Amino acid sequence: MLKKSKWIILAAAMLIMALAAAGCGGGGAQDGEAQKEEPKTEEVSGNLTSVGSTALQPLVEKAAADFMAKNPQAQIVVQGGGSGNGLTQVSQGAADIGNSDVFAEEKDGIDAAQLVDHKVCVVGMAAVVNDKVGVDNLTKQQLIDIFTGKVANWKEVGGVDQKIVLVNRPKGSGTRATFKKYAIDNAEEAQGIEEDSSGTVRKIIGETPGAIGYLALSYLDGSVKPVKIDDVEPVKESILSGQYPVWAYEHMYTKGEPDGLKKAFLDYILSEDVQKTLIPELGYIPVTEMKVSRDAQGNITQQ
Repeated sequence: MLKKSKWIILAAAMLIMALAAAGCGGGGAQDGEAQKEEPKTEEVSGNLTSVGSTALQPLVEKAAADFMAKNPQAQIVVQGGGSGNGLTQVSQGAADIGNSDVFAEEKDGIDAAQLVDHKVCVVGMAAVVNDKVGVDNLTKQQLIDIFTGKVANWKEVGGVDQKIVLVNRPKGSGTRATFKKYAIDNAEEAQGIEEDSSGTVRKIIGETPGAIGYLALSYLDGSVKPVKIDDVEPVKESILSGQYPVWAYEHMYTKGEPDGLKKAFLDYILSEDVQKTLIPELGYIPVTEMKVSRDAQGNITQQ
């Protein structure tokens, strides 16, 4: 009888151990499944400065605001100052990203070999005038004559009897470099008002009788009048086809390949959401829509 009791106790003990082992094993599998379903992801955080082109500034500012709303641990500061400033600062390590309307190879004193080019969009640039000058179309030669000071009154090109007031960007400006190269064939401009900010240029032209300058199409808001060149309107369709020549890639340069927050932010700007929605909304053109491409020397290739 005693022997039988011992066997019963032993069998019960073995059953309890088996159940415990099964319970532990099951718990481990469940934990493993939970870890599989909810993988840990690295949080995007840190500080970043993006400096340079004022033509690109509205896009970078809006993209940065949207990105920070999705990544509250990231802090992105966006500043203007012109393309030359952006390229210089990123080259010297003073900024994380240098925004530019021109290729780094086009800027003196910049070692382009150290920089990585991220083309984020295309921007058109237009000659713009005060809406009371009475002119909405100029030949390229008339434009050259105006900006070199050969023509000094609007009546000489079919406008009102009003002195022409030139409004220029500083020499470090990529917008100025693009306009000078493609709109006035690199002619040396006459002296005029010089302003660092595209927003200020727009304000001055809108408020100054007889004023003319140039702006990225993303800055056109109805307060100034864009001018056709040789009857070609500065609009998206004529830029896509290459018929309108005054346009530039918008570059975001990094010193070496980007990583961490820099890479995450650039990936966001190149994402479908920004390229297909935000870029057109702000007056820029996705690079993928262009039917022509242009290299640093200005050579055009059909795509």
